[in-house]
Amino acid sequence: MLAAMIDTKNPREVAREALRQLALRKLPPTPANYQLCYNEVAGLPNVVGFPETQLRHIAAALPAATAERQEHLQRLREAIGGRSWQGVEEALVALGTNGAGHAAAVETSAAPAQESRPEIPESHSTLLARVTRLVENLLPALGNDDQWLTGQALRLLECLKNPAADSGELLQLLASFNQRVSLAAEEQCEIKQSLLKLLQLIIENIGELSLDQECVQGQIDSLARAVLPPLTLRRLDDVERRLQDVLARQHQARERSLEAQEAMRQMLASFIDHLASINQSNTDFQNDLEQSAREIEQVRTIEDLTPLLRRVIDATRGMAEHTASVREELIDLQDRAHATESELIRLHEELRSASASARHDPLTDVLNRRGLDEALAREIASVRRKDSPLCLSVLDVDNFKQINDRLGHSTGDAALIHLVKTVREHMRPIDTLARYGGEEFVILMPDTLLGEGIETMKRLQRELTRNFFLADNERLLITFSAGVAQLSPDESGDDTIRRADQAMYLAKRSGKNRVMGV
Repeated sequence: MLAAMIDTKNPREVAREALRQLALRKLPPTPANYQLCYNEVAGLPNVVGFPETQLRHIAAALPAATAERQEHLQRLREAIGGRSWQGVEEALVALGTNGAGHAAAVETSAAPAQESRPEIPESHSTLLARVTRLVENLLPALGNDDQWLTGQALRLLECLKNPAADSGELLQLLASFNQRVSLAAEEQCEIKQSLLKLLQLIIENIGELSLDQECVQGQIDSLARAVLPPLTLRRLDDVERRLQDVLARQHQARERSLEAQEAMRQMLASFIDHLASINQSNTDFQNDLEQSAREIEQVRTIEDLTPLLRRVIDATRGMAEHTASVREELIDLQDRAHATESELIRLHEELRSASASARHDPLTDVLNRRGLDEALAREIASVRRKDSPLCLSVLDVDNFKQINDRLGHSTGDAALIHLVKTVREHMRPIDTLARYGGEEFVILMPDTLLGEGIETMKRLQRELTRNFFLADNERLLITFSAGVAQLSPDESGDDTIRRADQAMYLAKRSGKNRVMGV
């Protein structure tokens, strides 16, 4: 009707009539109202625009009880300001999953977006795919102990992968699965704490099972420190290796001690036999002498005396020879006893001076070369299984020889302990520190790219400079040069260490207290 009264091909007339209609209808002169009247006058289809005002009212009505919900609401407001349907949808979904108590509000708010934007079903598909992957990744962690939970997870996966699945059933399965997983996580935490207490109890009493508690006390102390909370998989692995070493050393001590005891028992038995033999020889010799004395008393002629004298001489000679033989055997027994005693002393000192673990450095209590090889092989297998990066760094203490020469080797040892303590305090729980040799160390950094590894080593350098080392009340600045390398595909651990080592030497030649990456 309006189009028939004016020239709809004249934009000026259409605009003038649109403004008149705004006044007649007493509508606020907003862009949306003007667009509505203009389309009517011009005979154009009315396209519903972005309901910014309505969405802002909805955002203002949503509760913001937690910091996380406040963050999601801020994202929602930013998406509304940017007139982004996708951003609105993502923020509403995040608010909905943040708390079951707000689910109704989120569903109400999200409805306009679903009606107005055809891309939303695709976003829902992406969300379902991510939830599906999340549940699939959770399955190995659930284990096979709880068959009901495993069965529920499989039913949930079946529902998630079914495009025609009922949304109400899916939400119910998700809520039930979430509740059961939460309970399982709490139970696993309690099991972990109980196992930790049991392990600590075993460690506290393992010394009583040892043949020589003094020899393994260092190992036991290190083991006790290793199981202090927080407990991680890496620390558990370290505990396992330390336990294996303690048990191996106890077994070795037991076997060697039993061998030594058996040798001493045999020597004692032989000694007793020889004493008995000597006593018997003395008895026989005495009897021969007494018998010869009685026969001599009855002799009447020299001719009768001759055989008696020969018999006495033979008995005396036999006694002397037997005594000499026994004496040589006793000397041999004495030498063997001394050798066995020396072996026991050597074994005792060996165990006493041994490191806390065959895989740990006795001075710094970090992994030694053997422990590093095992840890590196394990990390390489892990990162290649997960397709994640692995960085390692070789670091060398600067001017360490000067410290040893000027202040002594004991001060040098203390400096290395200071370095290890500082590095350990600022490492991630997933990182591994090992002593590569002398004043050279290696740090394994899983899930770390080359650039991140370089920054990590620079941060450790800064922390070390802030922590002065005291030597006889003298403040010493301990620094190190480091080379960092990232494991390449199909590269061996030794090759990666070699590259990092070359980078470390380049850092030293560049002025020390530097980090170089390759």
